[in-house]
Amino acid sequence: MKALEYGLMGYAETMVVESNLARTMKSGSLDVFATPAMCALMEEAACNCICDSLDCSQSSVGTVLNVCHDRATAVGRKIKASAKLVKVDGHKLIFEVSAEDMYGPIGWGTHERFIIDIERFMNRLR
Repeated sequence: MKALEYGLMGYAETMVVESNLARTMKSGSLDVFATPAMCALMEEAACNCICDSLDCSQSSVGTVLNVCHDRATAVGRKIKASAKLVKVDGHKLIFEVSAEDMYGPIGWGTHERFIIDIERFMNRLR
């Protein structure tokens, strides 16, 4: 594993489409970007932040996500999520995460991930 440095940034983007609407994901009844989709995009940004620092035998798993989804986004708009690594405590990583559309911020919060050895982790599930 390469050294993980504070301030590393990761990003992820998506368009608001049928598959990530609140109505489709059953997190509401409206045709707007779903909170679970925003959470997944924030996690993707955090994974992208550290992917170049992990060995091929390593991955990370999300353990805590504490976010606010402050504003709705309509179908057809682009969403961009960002993750900034703000704390490294052994294998525990803490990120500040946010998401925005063309009009500004739509959500923000913190996310915690743990670096794991893939084989060891999967063997525990068997």
